Amino acid sequence: MAGRSYKTEAIVLRSMRFGEADRVLHLYTLERGRVGAVAKGIRRTKSRFGGRLEPMSHVELVLHEGRGELQTITGVQLVRPHSSARDGHYRLSVGFVGLEAVLKLFPEQEENDRAFAALARFLDLLDEVEARDRRPALDPLVLAFQLKLLWLAGYLPHLTSCAECGAEAGLVGYSPRAGGAVCGNCRADAIPLSAAGLRGIEALLRAPLADAGAVALGARAARDALAVIASSYEFHGGFRLRTLSA
Repeated sequence: MAGRSYKTEAIVLRSMRFGEADRVLHLYTLERGRVGAVAKGIRRTKSRFGGRLEPMSHVELVLHEGRGELQTITGVQLVRPHSSARDGHYRLSVGFVGLEAVLKLFPEQEENDRAFAALARFLDLLDEVEARDRRPALDPLVLAFQLKLLWLAGYLPHLTSCAECGAEAGLVGYSPRAGGAVCGNCRADAIPLSAAGLRGIEALLRAPLADAGAVALGARAARDALAVIASSYEFHGGFRLRTLSA
């Protein structure tokens, strides 16, 4: 078989049926960033891959590069299954938002060990998340994770002063075009942003992911954080996350 093989850690972002027995996987790898690969025969009852390549699984793979765009998985060893993260609608929904965010924000085959570490940490914490009485997309962990991904992608929202005129008081909105919060005089194209939302977003950005659940984030502040994230995706990346509408 022409080509070469290499070993890397990876996290499964998405899995799609391919042919009669195969699956195409979107992976985020430690050494290569985003990679597309095919797992041959994985849907057969006696597949040697078993259930080790489900979305959210953290694995060590042997990948073979051939002539096509898709690489071939020739070996897999489970690092962390994250089966708890897939247990129940709430955790599963929170996890899918995080996976899609990585899928859309980091689409290239380009190493980013900080993004990989953030994704791995997010899934470790997701295993222990308790269901909340709110939409999964408003969970503090996944809001904090997405804000940190925006920072790693170079789209960190500026929140300490007006991104248009520099005023430090009277911030009332967020302008993705300006890249941050804006005051009442500069709010022409901004989405509304409450003082609680501004404080909540800053707290989520400052806190380690493990402390996101302890951030005092009311319903309005959570909605504001989500609006900032979604508008940043649309303006900077030209995309919307399907999972945010669930």
